[in-house]
Amino acid sequence: MTDYTFRPARDEDYDSLFALHEATMRPAIEATWGWNDAWQEEYFRRKFDKSNRQIIQVGGQDAGVLVVEDRETELYLGLIELGPDYQGRGIGTDIVRKLQERAAATHRPLTLHVLKANAAACGFYERLGFQATDDEGFRYKMTWLPRP
Repeated sequence: MTDYTFRPARDEDYDSLFALHEATMRPAIEATWGWNDAWQEEYFRRKFDKSNRQIIQVGGQDAGVLVVEDRETELYLGLIELGPDYQGRGIGTDIVRKLQERAAATHRPLTLHVLKANAAACGFYERLGFQATDDEGFRYKMTWLPRP
């Protein structure tokens, strides 16, 4: 497993984070709705909030992004994206496992949403013990429950 660190997102990360979003999500978005550059850029700009994003760094290089919401009844994984060059190194697995430990320590489930068309992500989460708990049409809500 490759070592990684986090740093807060900054305004100047916007362009690279949009490029990361396109690199990691475009195939699943195309399969679900089709990809429209103008719409994706407008939506990304509207949803971009640096205050809740952490940049995942590997060897001092930006490698991905993480958004986690600490909610009263759940720990919610809002976003995890790793650039293609950083996938398959155990980074995502380690991050999610640490989130599972954090959820278990507070006796809350860890939840997320994933596009049905993103079969690789669905399989990744299933391997880590998540189950689809709600079918929302184009996406699943997936939940990991800590053992009592």
